[in-house]
Amino acid sequence: MKLLVTRKLTDEVEARVAKEFDVTFRNGAAPMTEDEARQALAEYDALLVTLGDKVTAAAFEGSPRARIVANFGVGYNHIDVAAAEAKGITVTNTPGAVTDATADIAMMLILMSARRASAGERFVRRGDWTGWTPTQFLGQHVSGKKVGIIGLGRIGTAIAKRCHFGFGMEVAYTKRTPVDPGFPATHLSQDELLATSDFVVIAVPASPATHHLIGAAEIAKMQPHAHLINIARGDIVDEAALVAAMQGNVIAGAGLDVYEREPEVPEALRALDNVTLLPHLGTAALEVRDDMGHMAVDNLIAFRDGNTPPNRVSS
Repeated sequence: MKLLVTRKLTDEVEARVAKEFDVTFRNGAAPMTEDEARQALAEYDALLVTLGDKVTAAAFEGSPRARIVANFGVGYNHIDVAAAEAKGITVTNTPGAVTDATADIAMMLILMSARRASAGERFVRRGDWTGWTPTQFLGQHVSGKKVGIIGLGRIGTAIAKRCHFGFGMEVAYTKRTPVDPGFPATHLSQDELLATSDFVVIAVPASPATHHLIGAAEIAKMQPHAHLINIARGDIVDEAALVAAMQGNVIAGAGLDVYEREPEVPEALRALDNVTLLPHLGTAALEVRDDMGHMAVDNLIAFRDGNTPPNRVSS
């Protein structure tokens, strides 16, 4: 099976891929464009793609040679799954491997935003620090506060668990159907959650239904001292509305690991001292990236050998 790998993977995963497939490593820093994706689908039996690769409906037009697109990551909103299925092409992802690492990043952003760590770090690097004072960089305590999690799936539950057991936080969540995560957690409507939480964490998948789920009206419902944390996908938040809200001090802070037009981060957002910005670090740990890569390869091997891939997704 002729395989294209669109980005550099870990050495361990690339060595395994090279043993299993007739592979071409693209290794580009930039994601595939729609035209590149169309060409790849026409030339290869299989693609191992990553976040940002534009595997759109237009890319699937014509008579693609590819029979499987294996995504490196749990989110696959950059792949038009319905268009793939219409061409008889299987799409897979890598759930599970990303859960704990992404939940850890959410906790880091909660703490960094609440305690103004990003602004403080820049302050030290500029050489502006002249010594400790009792009122310098006063932030907010995290322990014992209320966290509202929008979406209590695998990652949302892992975040809630850390908040409850690690920091004694009260947990609220939104979900179509209430669940029992195994510890105290209150099911609320989104409006109730926004209005009553000290920290709001977005942990829903990206889809047409969640595009701009959080906009100006939703941010306005939050408490003035609250913080908004996004570790899901950038377009779930209306970025322009968030910038305006932060400029107007509508809420106290925001922590972002994802952006609406990655890798573009608006200058207006970068200029804000009350926003913590990370370069999509959610799963950026060697062990995790190894696990994700092996999961993607497992999907490819299963398909090649005539078996159902363990992590097939559908539209």
